[in-house]
Amino acid sequence: MKQNNRLNRSLLVLLSLLLLSLSAHAQGPYAKFAKEAGSAPFIVVDKPTLQLTLADAEGNVIKQYGMSCSKVYGPKQVRGDNKTPEGKFKINELLYAKGIPHDFGDGKGPIKDAYGPWFLRLDVPGFRDIGIHGTPFPESIGTRATEGCIRLTNEDIVDLKNRVKLGTVVFITPDPEETYKK
Repeated sequence: MKQNNRLNRSLLVLLSLLLLSLSAHAQGPYAKFAKEAGSAPFIVVDKPTLQLTLADAEGNVIKQYGMSCSKVYGPKQVRGDNKTPEGKFKINELLYAKGIPHDFGDGKGPIKDAYGPWFLRLDVPGFRDIGIHGTPFPESIGTRATEGCIRLTNEDIVDLKNRVKLGTVVFITPDPEETYKK
């Protein structure tokens, strides 16, 4: 009987160690965001690397996209500062944006389809028009070129829109302080 109990305890310890090991490996590279996102897929916008990642509930990469974000480094503070906000937000609107114009202030006037086919609006307090959208300027992907939004190619915004829903959590990582505290 004592030998069975000892064997059972040994098996239980071994099983516990195996489960701990498996759960440690099951956490993806974005696991640090997973708890805050709840048990649903989420987005990480990495401003320093100009990568947008869609991750599953455990933080594993589902899909990565090249992106463009703000011309100016640092967290968004006021309208017109050309900065991308930093922090945790949710998608609060999936707007079909085909045909919506925008004047980029470059002397060319309003550009039709300025946001590509979709504009995924974020709930950024104090700012209504911050989101993830397409672009008529695919060559800008991988650069700092926006007025504060996150820009994807039109193909990528369609793909992302088909993978998310209202309420999807979006984490926007900060720029390194040395890039704007000079």
